[in-house]
Amino acid sequence: MREKDFVKIYTDGACSGNPGPGGWGAILRCKGVEKELSGGEESTTNNRMELTAVIEALKALKRSCKIEICTDSKYVVDGISKGWAASWRKNGWRKADKKPALNPDLWETLLDELEKHEYEFVWIKGHNGHPENERCDALAVGEYQKYLK
Repeated sequence: MREKDFVKIYTDGACSGNPGPGGWGAILRCKGVEKELSGGEESTTNNRMELTAVIEALKALKRSCKIEICTDSKYVVDGISKGWAASWRKNGWRKADKKPALNPDLWETLLDELEKHEYEFVWIKGHNGHPENERCDALAVGEYQKYLK
């Protein structure tokens, strides 16, 4: 069996207003090759864009990989690393306080995509001069700006 490729992924989401026009950006690196992805929505939230960035990066992978996902979103990192999303899914998308979990459609998709890979999430401080985070932010902002009138 062939060894899994190692892919480093950087992601960010942005919104003008929350809710408002939103965008996301991602950078994927594997074996010296880099790919940038981005997209946006006319009306969304920052957390939805943060989740979408990771989901779209994972969907771009053609096979099972070892992945390091770097994001400035505590929402995404904690939701996966602390097991919150898996628990919400197990409990019918209800949180421990029985209130509905937000963004269950995206969490469901993210959990399904992650099952295909070996992964680790790494939180990085946003807007702190991290080159890839700054580039992902620029991609995300560029996408939401397309919706501003």
